[in-house]
Amino acid sequence: MTLGLDHLALARLMPMHVSLDARGVVCGVGPTLAKLPGAAAAVGKGFGDLFTVRRPAGVVSMADLRARAGQCLHLLLHDSGAQLRGLAMPTVDGGLLINLSFGIGVIEAVRQHALTDADFAPTDLAVEMLYLVEVKSAVMQELKRLNLRLQGAKVAAEEQALTDTLTGLRNRRALDMVLTQLIAQSTPFGLMQIDLDYFKQVNDTLGHAAGDFVLREVAAALTIETRSSDTVARVGGDEFVVILPGLSDAVRLGQIARRIIDRLMLPMDFAGAPCRISASIGLTMSTRYATPEADRMLADADAATYASKRAGRAQVKFHQESGEGRLSA
Repeated sequence: MTLGLDHLALARLMPMHVSLDARGVVCGVGPTLAKLPGAAAAVGKGFGDLFTVRRPAGVVSMADLRARAGQCLHLLLHDSGAQLRGLAMPTVDGGLLINLSFGIGVIEAVRQHALTDADFAPTDLAVEMLYLVEVKSAVMQELKRLNLRLQGAKVAAEEQALTDTLTGLRNRRALDMVLTQLIAQSTPFGLMQIDLDYFKQVNDTLGHAAGDFVLREVAAALTIETRSSDTVARVGGDEFVVILPGLSDAVRLGQIARRIIDRLMLPMDFAGAPCRISASIGLTMSTRYATPEADRMLADADAATYASKRAGRAQVKFHQESGEGRLSA
């Protein structure tokens, strides 16, 4: 049975076709194929001038194409660089009708050549595949955004769990983590405990709002007087601890402590009322222990802090095994 299809019917049925006469000259191309560079002006040109058959190998003539009728062809369209798949079938006039497709390159082809649903045969599943790809892309983008939000929320929650809400400094949990890490890595460090003097009087005379203001000012002062690599933590109502990695020089620690005391002795104005405090500081260093232990070092620094208070406040004391002795700076 011979079927005759006019040009419009053939274009609708196979919008990516190319028809060849018996000599291998292009006598027609489908409307979708014509949108690719080089294919619109293909009529009248030889098939080999437009295409290279990459597989199967050895197809260089019309006779070769005929011999491989019904086989899957992998072709390269020269001008556009498009890699196409095709199937060639003989026609009654001795020519060939080759139906082409983009294969797995259809997504890129749609984007590159602005193709739409109308550029594909109604029975072509490429459009449905494109819809699925777009849906998948939208879902993946949404999942990516959700994961970023979840990651951000996780980071924020972890940060909040390690932060003192009033001052913005590290809290006791964060301090313990830093100490554990430094000891595990055998990193030498200095440990400074700071207890505020006369803080109760500020609360009693000016109220807790003034006390909170003083604590935030102290936090700012400690941040200024320490390095970005140091850890400054609020571990109690008016108690602070500073960890100074890599610093195990007693004189240098004493100088830093003295600077902190001098800064904190400056009046802090709260609603027109001066808030006057000072600080008592106790010091210790990891290098003074055969095997540093966080709890012991904190206890030793605490003992040195109380020795500073007993010595008249606004003092610096360094813990020693034989007792607390004044640190010369």
